[in-house]
Amino acid sequence: MSTKHTRLVVVGGGVIGLSCAWRAAADGFAVTLVDAAPASGASWVAGGMLAPVTEAWPGEEALLELGVASVALWPEYAARLGEAAGQPAGLRTEGTVVAATGGGDRAELDALAAHLGRIGRPVERLGGRELRRLEPAIGPDVRGGLSVPDDLAVDNRMLLAALRAAAEKAGVTFVARNAVAVTGTTVTCDDGEETAADAVLVAAGARSAALHPALDGLVRPVKGEILRLAHRPGAFPAPVRTVRALVDGRPVYAVPRDGGGLVVGATQADVGFDTEPTVGGVRDLLRDVERVLPGVAEFALLEVAAGLRPGSPDNLPLIGGLGPDGPLVATGHHRNGILLAPVTVEAVLALLRGAQVPPVARVADPARPTARSTGRRETAR
Repeated sequence: MSTKHTRLVVVGGGVIGLSCAWRAAADGFAVTLVDAAPASGASWVAGGMLAPVTEAWPGEEALLELGVASVALWPEYAARLGEAAGQPAGLRTEGTVVAATGGGDRAELDALAAHLGRIGRPVERLGGRELRRLEPAIGPDVRGGLSVPDDLAVDNRMLLAALRAAAEKAGVTFVARNAVAVTGTTVTCDDGEETAADAVLVAAGARSAALHPALDGLVRPVKGEILRLAHRPGAFPAPVRTVRALVDGRPVYAVPRDGGGLVVGATQADVGFDTEPTVGGVRDLLRDVERVLPGVAEFALLEVAAGLRPGSPDNLPLIGGLGPDGPLVATGHHRNGILLAPVTVEAVLALLRGAQVPPVARVADPARPTARSTGRRETAR
């Protein structure tokens, strides 16, 4: 597809939609982004981990390879975005450690390390004392864990601000409406207004399935709760690296922010479009993060929030076209929307130009058999 005088409508203003809109506009497309509240939703609530290795799971090797390819693109992506936006993109390169408390947790991490070694992704195993030498904030309940320096992180809210600024500077037109349907290359909004274009990209996260019948059953909301904590004078300093942990089989993570803050999360629930935080979710997160990082008991609790990740049946995203007359889609990224933004952008730009999608991204074709055939549902891990 030639970019000369080509009109593109992007439906959805999260990290994926904003990234694709910015880069398409910078490449010469006339881009309109339709979203009543861009830079909100799951992207606003996210922890910001860029962690393909520590998110790895046996049987999801294709997702691991896609994530590894994308995290390798992140430094260039962040530098280009920062230059285009005139403000930092929020990338953090300190790396990640994974901690285990009880013997069962240690055994599960050992099994993960062995699996990663078998598929050519070795990680460094550390004892509890070695972990505490790396991150003194880690408490005595931690028995051991892993060091994964290539799993990075990003401040999601700095990222969203930079994407909005870069998109505006590139000439993206923002339409503050909610899309309710996509038919061919026409987007219909909730006030009845229609926007026609030469191409449409559906990147509406968990609400994508309602926009086109071909997405029915392919994208679902997966609720996740987070806490934002702030360091207070006299409290033990926060870790420098992202700390992921298993606490009696329950996952928890703490992602550093500038100024000593932390984003804590890991809850997951298939409960539809429910975005209310729960007492139980907050209790579990506070209990488990304090087991790993005891000093957070003296931190301030700034925010409790919940968002809806866009899950897919096989946990791979959907990036491609919905048939010869359907729109393009970039959705279903589940826990990995921010991680996969760079590789998703490259795939979408290739589709817009009529070129081949990068080989590593072809596993995300919406027409793949596993997009409909598997009944697997993500569980917290």
